[in-house]
Amino acid sequence: MEFNFKEMVKNRHEYAMAWKQRTGGKVVGYYEPYMPEELVYAAGCLPVRILGEHEPDCLSEKWMYGACYPVRDMLNMFLNGRYDYVDGLINVEGCQWMYHTFEATMRNKPELFYHYFFLPDYTDAPTSRDVTRSELEVFKGRLEQWLGTEITTEAIDRAIAVYNENRRLLRRIYELRRAYKTVILGSEAMSVVMACQVMDKAEINEILKAFLDELESREPYGDRIRLMLVGSETHSVELEELVESLGANIVIDELDTGSSYFWNDIIEQKDRLLAIALRYLGRPHNPIKDNNWRRRPQHIFELSEDYMVDGVIIAKQIYCHLHGTDNYAVWKMLRERSIPYTYFERDNTMPVEETELRIEAFLNMLRPGLTHLMGWHKKIDF
Repeated sequence: MEFNFKEMVKNRHEYAMAWKQRTGGKVVGYYEPYMPEELVYAAGCLPVRILGEHEPDCLSEKWMYGACYPVRDMLNMFLNGRYDYVDGLINVEGCQWMYHTFEATMRNKPELFYHYFFLPDYTDAPTSRDVTRSELEVFKGRLEQWLGTEITTEAIDRAIAVYNENRRLLRRIYELRRAYKTVILGSEAMSVVMACQVMDKAEINEILKAFLDELESREPYGDRIRLMLVGSETHSVELEELVESLGANIVIDELDTGSSYFWNDIIEQKDRLLAIALRYLGRPHNPIKDNNWRRRPQHIFELSEDYMVDGVIIAKQIYCHLHGTDNYAVWKMLRERSIPYTYFERDNTMPVEETELRIEAFLNMLRPGLTHLMGWHKKIDF
């Protein structure tokens, strides 16, 4: 069986339309990684993450300015009909540019089902879990009213089981990336995670099981510098492929479209809505939801240690103010722990030559300080 997850992401529109025709169900789009997909899935709908693609944009300028390019891409794709198969759209409290895109789409596509889901920015506040559970109750009621059907406890249990299985399978794939000589490169791993965000979880779970069997028989890739990718979410694997072309490999990421999407499970309990609430409040947070205790830098450090990285790439989307204000804390942590890093801004049209030059310079800085002892990368003090 041949696995091409990058092609699955590319063909996500055709997949969703075929899924609708096959099942008779509805497709619900969402922007933020905090959208409680389990409820949508339990209602018999297909949750699909809206991804930018940087198609020619002649429509979004009328509705927003100064926004990061991915959200403008998303709006442009809705306005030019690329997402006409979507029946509903969900936005979660978070990025202001995402909310502008959500509102502009509402004005232009009033026939869709819309819902704004509030998840507190202070995720560890004493009232956050009660507020989030209450929001889930409202969201469940609105879905039931829209669809004209009850979302049963049994359906929620099935959805939780399917989603937890998907997370466990993705973590198994990411565990294979910890090996000194890995059998999967960063570009393929990121494509796997993005494919999971645009396909039926039950269907792709079966694909992931077969893929894991195939990975076990793969010949490992050769010696490569081990890097970590940190920063704004990405909707392509262009950067990962560029890194690989220079003889390095991104072995771990800390992205909302990557590891943070699946890092923790729902812990089952009698109150299903509370269980879902605690999962989303307890996941690895992006800067939007990490503005109280700032746990994100420590999480990045722990990942860098677990995956034995030689350096870190921080790539921020232009106009992403939240990552911009959070970067000082990440830089401080990396400097204090003597972890080499490079930083640059990008949009969905990454300047290849400039980025290649900067990454190559960073890799050349790392190479003299690396040696291999018992299968581990170690830094030499000069």
